[in-house]
Amino acid sequence: MAQSSIEWTEMTWNPTTGCDKISAGCKFCYAEIMSKRLQAMGLEKYKDNFEVRIHEDALDTPYTWKNSKVVFVNSMSDLFHKDIPLDFIKKVFKVMNNNPQHVFQVLTKRAERLLELHAELKWSHNIWMGVSVENEKVKDRIDFLRGTNAKVKFLSLEPLIGPLPDLNLTNIDWVIVGGESGHKPRPMDADWVIDIQEQCNKSEVAFFFKQWGGKNKKAAGRILNGRTYDEMPEIELQRSI
Repeated sequence: MAQSSIEWTEMTWNPTTGCDKISAGCKFCYAEIMSKRLQAMGLEKYKDNFEVRIHEDALDTPYTWKNSKVVFVNSMSDLFHKDIPLDFIKKVFKVMNNNPQHVFQVLTKRAERLLELHAELKWSHNIWMGVSVENEKVKDRIDFLRGTNAKVKFLSLEPLIGPLPDLNLTNIDWVIVGGESGHKPRPMDADWVIDIQEQCNKSEVAFFFKQWGGKNKKAAGRILNGRTYDEMPEIELQRSI
């Protein structure tokens, strides 16, 4: 568990770690880079670097949080990776089901497996399920997500490396857009972002603009149309103070 600098969440929780690349959006995976750093620092959890691993001991962590949290689950992995057993995925879901005071944000690129397994899982209201969509080649992930029983469904269009016109936003609650950052970031066209924002506005879908990205993402900022966009789905929880 760790406080997060990711703009659309409060903290991260990683009951699994490790992954491998499956599409263009994975090219400069931040989690892979971070995993190498954590391994070099001697953290036991990352002793196998970016190999897929499950961490049973991490399942107890959410029970210890005193106040309501918004939590990104598996920032360092993909819960629906083929090497993560269904039994362990069910354990993660049970933890989320048992802690309705928190919002758990789960994000995957493996939308086909998500749809295959979704009926085996209990989708409590506090589980927000999202898919990553970086360009038109992987737009089918949205349809797989739409077919699940998740109560709140969202799209992470980051890194956005191509235009996404004519998105089908039916039953989608939230869209996050962000440009790629790092040493050799692929460019994001402002017209792509504006088009997506207009699509969300037309469909009455919450829109969150995370960053322009680039080599210096802090300098590039996150202003679009002269303002910031921090829209999120309504959080239907009793937040502790």
